[in-house]
Amino acid sequence: MHNTLFRTALLAAVLGPFSQSASAEGVMVHLFQWKFNDVANECETVLGPKGFGGVQITPPAEHKQGSEYWWTVYQPVSFKNFNSFGGSEAELRSMIARCNAAGVKIYADAVFNQLASGTGTATGGGSYNSGQFQYPQFGYNDFHHSGDITNYGDSNNVWNGALYGMPDLNTGSAYVQDQIATYMKTLLGWGVAGFRIDAAKHMAPSEVKAILDKAGSPKAYLEVIGAGGESADIQPNRYTYIDRVTDFKYGTDLAANFNGQIKNLKTLGESWGLLPSDKSFIFVVNHDRERGHGGGGMLTFMNGARYELANVFMMAWPYGWKQLMSGYRFADMGKYETDKGAPASTPCSDSQWNCEQRRPQIMNMALFHNRTEGTAVSNWWDNGNNQIAFSRGDKGFVTINNESGNLVASLPTGLPAGEYCNILSGSDYCSGSYITVDASGKAGLNLAGMKAAAILAGCTKTSPCGGTTLPGNKFSSLNIRGTHNAWGNTPMTVDANRVWSATITFSGTGDASGAQRFKFDVFGNWTENYGDNEGDGIADKGSSKDILFSGAGQYRVALKESDLSYSLTPLASNQAPVAVISPKFINAKLGESLVFDASASNDDVGVTSYAWSTGGSGKTETVLFDTLGTHTVTVTVTDAEGLSASASATVNVTDSNGAYASVLPTLHLRGTPNGWGTLAMTLVADNQWEALVSFDGQANQRFKFDVKGDWSQNYGDNNKDGVAELAGNDILTAVIGQYRVRFNDQTLAYSLTPVSVGYAKTFPSLNLRGTPNNWGSTPMTLVADHLWQASVTFTGAGDASGGQRFKFDVKGDWTQNYGDSNKDGVAEQTGTDITTAVVGTYLVRFNDQTLAYSLSAQ
Repeated sequence: MHNTLFRTALLAAVLGPFSQSASAEGVMVHLFQWKFNDVANECETVLGPKGFGGVQITPPAEHKQGSEYWWTVYQPVSFKNFNSFGGSEAELRSMIARCNAAGVKIYADAVFNQLASGTGTATGGGSYNSGQFQYPQFGYNDFHHSGDITNYGDSNNVWNGALYGMPDLNTGSAYVQDQIATYMKTLLGWGVAGFRIDAAKHMAPSEVKAILDKAGSPKAYLEVIGAGGESADIQPNRYTYIDRVTDFKYGTDLAANFNGQIKNLKTLGESWGLLPSDKSFIFVVNHDRERGHGGGGMLTFMNGARYELANVFMMAWPYGWKQLMSGYRFADMGKYETDKGAPASTPCSDSQWNCEQRRPQIMNMALFHNRTEGTAVSNWWDNGNNQIAFSRGDKGFVTINNESGNLVASLPTGLPAGEYCNILSGSDYCSGSYITVDASGKAGLNLAGMKAAAILAGCTKTSPCGGTTLPGNKFSSLNIRGTHNAWGNTPMTVDANRVWSATITFSGTGDASGAQRFKFDVFGNWTENYGDNEGDGIADKGSSKDILFSGAGQYRVALKESDLSYSLTPLASNQAPVAVISPKFINAKLGESLVFDASASNDDVGVTSYAWSTGGSGKTETVLFDTLGTHTVTVTVTDAEGLSASASATVNVTDSNGAYASVLPTLHLRGTPNGWGTLAMTLVADNQWEALVSFDGQANQRFKFDVKGDWSQNYGDNNKDGVAELAGNDILTAVIGQYRVRFNDQTLAYSLTPVSVGYAKTFPSLNLRGTPNNWGSTPMTLVADHLWQASVTFTGAGDASGGQRFKFDVKGDWTQNYGDSNKDGVAEQTGTDITTAVVGTYLVRFNDQTLAYSLSAQ
């Protein structure tokens, strides 16, 4: 199902600190929107060798087409055809066999509460018509006809009503049950180990049980959200007699404590109102909650290190059947982008994919989970705030630092004396740092902020516990370190051919210890690094010789995994391309297809590729809009040197009767967050306007609603009661972060709702200052990891001191500012003013990690 409070989510019930865990299931990974062939490869090269117990795959039944939207796989058309988004039937069966051979069980997402809405041809070629209740296996008499769900306090309405217009199957019918059971038995016969039952709460427990019984009682875990205020008959405890049930409260409780104080996790368990451990299916987040569907409230990849630490705790703590989320990135929780389908690239080949199961701090906890399974918690320690540690008997010890400062302590581990591998500090279990346990069983720890460490019995420096960096790949990460970055870490990215690369600006000068030089460092901690002994362009592991290079300017540094050959390619004066999309703003009717054109995009050496957020790769892209609301279509263009730029179009989709009802023709938000500019708000429902706003909490922070953007008709709030008045006072607020601001133009009520976004950043804030704003401070917004942006209007005019120019200022007080002395698109601290002759409104972007900046016409 799609965009609803009633979607999939996996929660966790928790045991007290000294409880025994349930029987071992092995940590499962949800490879969200992965193709079957890619799943098979991951089972063989990563999941099996690393000890993961299972994989949840995308629903394999024939379903509604529309791979640009992930939720189409949750709208099945038939249970006889196995050609789906994941792949063909042959690819499905091959994947099951290959994963089983690798020791990884397959659990299929099963959707049989409802069938697809609309009409069309499905992924397997079957036709359907929801209005006529016609599907390959089902007709009118196989469905409920009770209208849409309107009352979640009435279990019969939830069980028999339609969700978002999708015809509701009569799962109480013997015929329907038989059809579904046959589908499940077919998959079981091919080697599937069990099923996730999507939307289980939308079916009576007795009906779910009857279907599973007819299928031979396979292993299953049931999606039952347990939302407050809903009927008691659709709560998780009404389904636990069938099998495991998702407990969303686990994920929200975990997030609340990692955002508060993790010392409280000492008692995490059933006493918190969670399900019994042997009935709970848990996770930090799932694919719905990651996108804010169903209420959000959980940690996601956007929370950076805190998200990883929560996963470490989940796998270390003896409670529930655990699942790890492995999805892909999207930039804006408040836009339709959260509905986009998987990236077109191969999973884990670029930064579009999160690939949590390959991150050392998460990946190697599968071994910790497996080796400590069935062992009680002991030696709990906390600092009274956000640093904790505990052991699992004499089998393992873990410590988690959820603070920015170091964790420095001498703590009992339950393990005998020895020098143990910190299995979380490198992809290989013993490829990173070591922790020494003394004769008393204590370890002297000095753990960096927002990091975790774990040690295991039998995994020591003298007797490593084995494993590989990543089977099939030489490196799981790679950095370049040298005089150019003061020997810091500049991360490199890897392509599908396993070639690592990074764009580096060399000055031509070295440091106090010698000439300009660098090395490749796998983990960023010098435990595995590569220089060049012979100076032959082939990197050598553990070389004592740095790689010397005398060039100056911007270069693409690349290293090929297969033979360790490396190269430096000058980028000369190459400029990033300019992405152009047309139309940029447009209204559409529900079901309408629009053609977007990026052919006007340009570059000094030519655009070589186009990548659309909807999956296309041509200069034009046709997009079908089959859901209401505001949608964003983005094109990313790349030039021959690998530089890229993006442009987006905004589409407001209304129903067939026309636009939403509204009193006002337009509406804008104006205030300190946007320098009192005009931020257009979007009509998202009858009389309901909405905009996403980033607040920085500055002194006297305030805003107003302005109808036409000229102050002739504006609204403030005299009474501070959440209801605006015409020409009212500025609305004061002290909030910090990204908020969804809503305004009802009929009642004049407004609201601010926080949006859970936690992008990684190096700077606490960033401002643009220059002649376009008379050297004032225009706050820039963090829109992705380390990426800041602001919309700036350039007039082409300078001031008394020179032409049009600007700089980036971290705090707005010039104490830490960045210009560009080399005019190469990469800023330097206290560099010279950045000059530009552009005229018009441009999106200025700045990466606070690489210091690269760009200007893109809007």
